[in-house]
Amino acid sequence: MALSTARLDLTEEERELSALVRQFADEVVAPTSYEADRTKTLSWDVIAQMGEMGLFGLPFPEEYGGQGGDYFALCLAIEALARVDQSIAITLEAAVSLGAMPVFRFGTEEQKHELLPQLLSGEGLAAFGLTEPEAGSDAGATRTTARREGEEWVIDGAKQFITNSGTPLTRFVTVTAVTGERDGRKEISTIMVPSDTPGFTVGPAYDKVGWHASDTHPLSFSGVRVPAGNLLGEQGRGFANFLHILDEGRIAIAALSTGAAEGCLEAAVDYARQRTVFGEPLASRQSVQFTLARMQQRVHVSRLAWQHAARLRDAGQPFKAEAAIAKLTASDAAMDNAREATQIFGGNGFMNEYPVGRHYRDSKILEIGEGTSEVQLLVIARALGVA
Repeated sequence: MALSTARLDLTEEERELSALVRQFADEVVAPTSYEADRTKTLSWDVIAQMGEMGLFGLPFPEEYGGQGGDYFALCLAIEALARVDQSIAITLEAAVSLGAMPVFRFGTEEQKHELLPQLLSGEGLAAFGLTEPEAGSDAGATRTTARREGEEWVIDGAKQFITNSGTPLTRFVTVTAVTGERDGRKEISTIMVPSDTPGFTVGPAYDKVGWHASDTHPLSFSGVRVPAGNLLGEQGRGFANFLHILDEGRIAIAALSTGAAEGCLEAAVDYARQRTVFGEPLASRQSVQFTLARMQQRVHVSRLAWQHAARLRDAGQPFKAEAAIAKLTASDAAMDNAREATQIFGGNGFMNEYPVGRHYRDSKILEIGEGTSEVQLLVIARALGVA
């Protein structure tokens, strides 16, 4: 089944990138996605090929080993991958948005030149340790601490649900930690912790509902000592910097959600055309036609939403509310399309070997990660001046 993939507002270079990654997704990622999900194994061969394609370096300048593109290009790649495998798509999204982007945004030139080349080539991964048992949506409730002792930071605490934190390629995790107090409020900073640092423990991988092939672990820090130079950005600016990174990441999650919604639509259209019920194709029934039409509507609107937010971001214009709208719209679309595609597939939709079953499990986290739907509503309400 081939729905129109024409994008009237894309440059020729963007069209070529989208087509290239879609072909890679269909020919390389899709054939291995079921087995990867079943065995909960992230394919390092796929990751290596993504690195060779330059996907990890898409939105970064060439001077650091990047491709000289923009965030829009990254989101095109994420959307294309998510059509067939959300685990692979989130691995790319987290590696760039949460791993490399904080270094690029807030690091010193020395930190950028030292750390970015291996991250942008895909030879190394980085993670961002924000969420804690008592600090999810309320990131200001962070309890992990870092105290300065001479030329070192000493870190104690715990993080949870951290993507790309325990892979063989993980080089470091950037953690948010309380480094003091200002005006009666916690001073939160971000500090990079290399993976082999004594006292830094990566817990066993989670047994998750979905995203089985992505790498996610709890982390603990017990008297972890790192050089003072591992501070990322200005001391005390960690919370504000994290909010900026999260706004960008919401656009990428919206693109991922759009890809997931489109993957469900494509699979449902193909199945409805081929499946015969009472001697007629399932697609001949108007109720199924209307369901598919609603699914297409969601994909279209979600794509417009994330592309608008990404264009604003790349143009240097405010995009916070638009990013929240995009994530809210697209994550709802992914979940709704996954549910309806599974219904069209009937009993087959309940089997993990079919992609709609995996999308059904995978898509729920899209309404939670990088800001819950409730947080997105709050951001939008604040933009309206009513919260």
